[in-house]
This record gives sequence, structure tokens and C-alpha cells, in this order.
Amino acid sequence: MSAARARGGRARIKPARKHGPDVSIDETWAKLSRNIVEIQNHNAANLSFEENHRYAYNMVLYKHGDKLYRGSTQLIAENLEKLAKEYIIPAYPAGVSDDPVQKSQEGEMLLKALKKVWDDHTSSTSKLRDVLKYMDRVYTQNAGVPVIYEAGLRLFIKHIIKAPIEDHVISAILTLIQTERDGYTINRSSVHGCVDVFLQLEDHNSREGISIYKRDIEPAVLAESEAFYKKEGERLLETCDAPEYLRRVEARFHEEESRTHHILSTLTTLPLRRILEKHLVSAHLSTVINMPNSGLDAMIDSDRIDDLARLYRLFTKVSTGLPTLKKSLRETIIRRGKDINEAGPSAGGDGGESPDEDAAEPSAKAKGKARARPPPTAASQTLTSALRWVQDVLDLKDKFDQIWSKAFHSDRDLESALNEAFETFINLNEKAPEFISLFIDENLKKGLKGKSETEVDVVLDKTITVFRFLTDKDVFERYYKGHLAKRLLLGRSVSDDAERGMLTKLKIECGYQFTQKLEGMFNDMKLSSDAMSAYRDHVSKNDRSPAIDISVIVMTSTFWPMSHTAASCVFPEQLIQASKSFERFYLSRHSGRRLTWQPSLGNADVRVTFKSRKHDLNVSTFALIILLLFEDILDDQFLTYEEIKSATSIADVELKRNLQSLACAKYKILKKHPPGRDVNPTDSFSFNVDFSAPLQKIKISTIASKVENTEERKETRDRINEERRHQTEACIVRIMKDRKHMTHNDLINEKRIEGLIDREYLERCEDRKSYNYLA
Repeated sequence: MSAARARGGRARIKPARKHGPDVSIDETWAKLSRNIVEIQNHNAANLSFEENHRYAYNMVLYKHGDKLYRGSTQLIAENLEKLAKEYIIPAYPAGVSDDPVQKSQEGEMLLKALKKVWDDHTSSTSKLRDVLKYMDRVYTQNAGVPVIYEAGLRLFIKHIIKAPIEDHVISAILTLIQTERDGYTINRSSVHGCVDVFLQLEDHNSREGISIYKRDIEPAVLAESEAFYKKEGERLLETCDAPEYLRRVEARFHEEESRTHHILSTLTTLPLRRILEKHLVSAHLSTVINMPNSGLDAMIDSDRIDDLARLYRLFTKVSTGLPTLKKSLRETIIRRGKDINEAGPSAGGDGGESPDEDAAEPSAKAKGKARARPPPTAASQTLTSALRWVQDVLDLKDKFDQIWSKAFHSDRDLESALNEAFETFINLNEKAPEFISLFIDENLKKGLKGKSETEVDVVLDKTITVFRFLTDKDVFERYYKGHLAKRLLLGRSVSDDAERGMLTKLKIECGYQFTQKLEGMFNDMKLSSDAMSAYRDHVSKNDRSPAIDISVIVMTSTFWPMSHTAASCVFPEQLIQASKSFERFYLSRHSGRRLTWQPSLGNADVRVTFKSRKHDLNVSTFALIILLLFEDILDDQFLTYEEIKSATSIADVELKRNLQSLACAKYKILKKHPPGRDVNPTDSFSFNVDFSAPLQKIKISTIASKVENTEERKETRDRINEERRHQTEACIVRIMKDRKHMTHNDLINEKRIEGLIDREYLERCEDRKSYNYLA
């Protein structure tokens, strides 16, 4: 050590080495700030990215990030102020012209200027973000300040999106939108570009963090739209009929939908749609749908399916639209239905007797008085009106079914309203069950001739549709049973398949019990056919063939709607022999049964000799009995009404009906004295030996299905009410048997309670408010 000291002398301590940049921070910032300005002036290509990045890096590294951050944001703010003065402020609209085209052009220039400033700002800020990347990663996180690009957006809001710039911009947007609403063409891209700027800017003062568009642009657009469409709705009502109003409104919906997609934002679609719904639809629902000569009724009358579909589309946009449409549809259907009811047979009108339209071929011509066809009777006109009523209802149903499927998109809610309306007006007509049965009777009797099975099904299906609306289905059943019985007994059914097809449809609608008796009638027809085959075999083997060849239909009394007691009538000897022959045969095979003859339901074929020729006549059994009386008298002799009545014991109603068929209808087999259309007890009759007709076989008019008169309808109603009484009582007994004890309120809607108490099925409790079942 001493050697070292000797060699080097005293040891020296060197100062610590300084750590830091080779140049000062101020100088570094001066260079970087100049380069940032160059970037903002679009001269970045002449700069070194690495050098600028190093400047920023060193300032952050040596703890001068705050100076760098504040300096950079100051430069951005200054640049925005410069850009605003250079591009935006000079583009303010002059506001001196009312010409919409010029106003839109001025607004377009302002929006383009704003978009240019935005593009300039975002371009330079993006480059600056790359340079200051280290500052964003290190300093901003520690200091709790936004990164430089986000700071740039906030500065844009502060220096550009402010009054009066923002006010002018919003005004320009509203002007361009209004110009387009008025039918002019605008540059949509200029508006959309500006709106896109507002969408990217976020309001950091709000808790939800909504965009500036949502905060400033959308409320202004919606307020302006509200005022416009309120006036627009009132203007259209004054200048347009209902279809045109609907077309204009739907066009407005499409326009605004397009506008929010191509100009504004889809964020505005829903609130803007709500404004249109409020002022163009909801506010004028009743006015449009009830507009005289062009509203719902007029559109339905003219079958304007497209307009009705448009009405449905618009009305279903609002909550009150569908109920309003349902109410109006129900009212128009009920009104139309009431018109059909009033156009049909009057409620108090009596249906009389109607001669069978198939009594003779239309081409048949009789001589003398028989040549002239009598004018239609009031009864036949009533029957025609009844059939017309059903057809009108079917036509109305078809019309609204078409509207429902094509215009209303098969809406189930509207279907319920339509069905309810049809059910209402159909059941307002107390004759509806009878009319529907008559309609089916006419179609199954003659209306289906020459039609395919498909066409038959269409007719039956349509009728079932109307039947479905009936509430008094038991009333229909009674009428249908009577009409079916006549078709079967008189051989009038066009097709057994069609008859059974109708029964199948009724069974589907109402169940097996509803058609049980109807099917029993068909079964009787089959059994009767088998019985007649066996009877003919029996008489042929025993050589006991009666003088008259008879065909018998044995009807089970509980199935057929006939009286259990025979109509009073004295059979001629020939008929007595034939009927007794069948009785002996039938009762030998079925012990314990009782046969009651029903001559009012039968018919007969008889060959009658006139002066010129012989004719084969098809007449009712009563008519045959009457004709046989004239077999034993001379051609020029007379029988009085009272003599015929005494000899046959036929009731007055049936006697007059059959004498009228023989002496007053198209083919006058008898002569009435004095001549006339009505039969009176003072009349007398003779055989018309001079009768002649070109046809060999003639069917003498029988009484066809007819509308009941008031007395008959009262009898039918009384029988039905009696049946309902028993059914109601049985229902109450079943309920009480199951529950044993019930309060009065639970049974208040039931009938016949007092009757059941009298017959000791029920007893009233001491509280007088409940009942007990008595076993």
C-alpha cells in the first residue's frame, strides 16, 4: 500500500454519474410539439415515427408525463378551434331563403363541413395515439385520465359540439329531414355521415353513458316529428277518403323506417314509429273505420281486399286497433244479418201449404184449364224466402271468410268476433233452425242432382257452418227429423250417400246422441226393405197375393217424428185386405208388437181410365181413398164435400189438402163445383172424365216441405220446451245426487227446482238458501 501511495500520490474521489436525457425536457417537448402540429397539418410523412416515439417515451420515463399529456391535449384543442373557424363557421346557413332546395343545400354544406372536421380530427388523433402509445400505457392509467384518443373525442365535444355550432347542425339535420318528408330529394349521405359522428361521441356526464346523438339529435328529431305528424294526420283526414288515408299513412311508415336506417339510426326506429302510431293511427281509428262512403262498410261492399289488408296491418300496430276493428266488424255483420232477417219471411207470417215442385215435368202440357200453371201461392213464396235467407247467410259468411283469410291474415281474434256476430244475428231469427233444415231438405231432395260428390260436400259443409251458430240445436233436430222422414218415406232423397254424409257431419258437431234417432230411421228403412222381400216370398209361396200390391215401411215409433195414434180414415175393402195380410205376416214374426197404420204418410200408384186414354197416377193414400169413391158412381154424378168426409172419415185439414191436389192443382183429376182454388165444405166434386195430358205417368202434387204457420210453430215450441224441462230436471237431480247439498246460488240458473221439490227429489233446507238431495 505504501508502494501504491508512493507511485500515485493521494487518491481522488470521482463525483456520481448523472442519470437522465442528454438534452433537456423542455427541448424535447419543443421538438415533439412541433412535430405534433405537423401531424395535424397532414405532414406526417416527413417525420420520423421512431424519433417522435422516443421523445414521448423519454418524457414519460423521466416523470414528465403530465407535461406531455397536458401539452398534447392543448394542441388538440387549438387545432379544433382552428378547424372550426376554417370550415364550420363559414358554412353556417344564411337563412334568408324559404326555398326548400336552397335550404337543404345550405344545410348539406354545413353537415359536410362538420364531417370534414371530424375526419381531420380523428385522422390526426389516431396518428398521435400511435406516437403517445407509451404514455397511454403508463401515465394515463396511473394518473386516472383518458387515453389520448378518448381525450381527443371529449375535446371534440367541448370545442365543436357546442353552441352555436351544434344548434346550426341540428337545425340543418331537421331541415333536410323535413325537406325529404315534403317530397324533395336530399343527399342522404351527408346527413348520415353527420349523424354517425354524433353516434360515436359519448356523453360522459350522464350515468348511462348515452351517445350525443341520443342526447341531442334524437329528442330534436322526435319533437319535430311529433308536431309534423299531428298536423299531417289532421290534414290527411280532411283531404283523403279512408283507403287513400290508409295508403298515405302506410307510405309514411315505410318512409320513416327507411329514414331511420339510411339517415338517422335504428335506435330511433321504435320511438319514431310510436309517434306515427299515435298521431296517424290511434288518434283516428274510429274516424277512418266509420268514414262515410269509404270506411269499413264501403270497403267490404266493394271487396277492396288490398285496402282491408292495409287497414288490418295499420290497426294491429296499436293496442286499441284490433278491439276497434273487432267492434266495427261485429256491428257491420250484425247489421247486414238483420237486413237479411228483415228481408226474409216476416216473424208473424204463416207458412201455408206448398205444392210439390216435382209434381210434373216442366215440359208437360195439359189441355183446357190444366194448361195454365197457377200463380205461386203465398206459402211457396214464403218457402222460397226461407231458402233465400239461408243462401244469403251462406253468401255473407263466404264473403267475410274471404276477407278474413285474404285481408286479415286469418287472425284468430277476428275469427272469434266474426263467429260471435254471425251467431248473434242468426239466433235473432227464431225461425233459423227451421229455415236451415228446409235448406238442407231442398238440397238433398233435388238440389244435388248432377253434382259431384265434392260439390255435394261443399253444400253440406257450408250448411253445417251456419248450423254451428245455432243455439237451439234441439229445435233444428225436430225440424230436420220431420223433413228427413218425408224424404225417406216419399223416396225423395237424391243420394243415400249424401244423406248419410250429412248425418256424419251432424254427429261430428253434436255427438252420437244427437243423430241416434236419425240413424234409427235409416235402419228402419233397411229393415223394412228386408221385411217386404220376405213378405213377397211368403205370399207367392202361399198363393195368397192380395188384390193390391202394397209396400210397407215399418217405423219405430220412438225414432220417427210421427203421431203414435193413426190419423182417422176408413180404408176401402181392397186396402183392408192388403193391410191385414201384411199384419198377419209381420206379427207372426214379431210377437208383442203393435202396428198402427199412418195413411197420411203413404202414396199409391193407380191406373185411371179417362175418355181419351189411361193414365198412371201417383197420389197420396188419402187421395187414392177419395178417388176410389168415384169408381162406383156415374161420370156425371157428384159427391159433396160432406159425403166424401162421411165416407172416408178423413180429417178436414187432410181432406181439403188432398181434394185441392186432385181438383185445384195443375192436373185436375176431379172437377170442383163451383170452380176455384180453395176447397169449402159446401163444394161438390165429380170425376173429370175429359182429363187428358201428354204424359202416361203423372205425379199428382203432394204437399212439399213448408214453413210452419204460427199455430204449428207454437206446438213445436211447446213440445221442445217440454223436452227441455225433463232434461233440465234430470240434470239437477244428477248434480244433487252427486253433491247431496248445494246452496241456492249454485242452482239459481237452473230451472224446474220447484217441480223437483214437489215430487220429493229435493228438499229446501231451513235456511231457505240451500237444498238437500232425497234418496
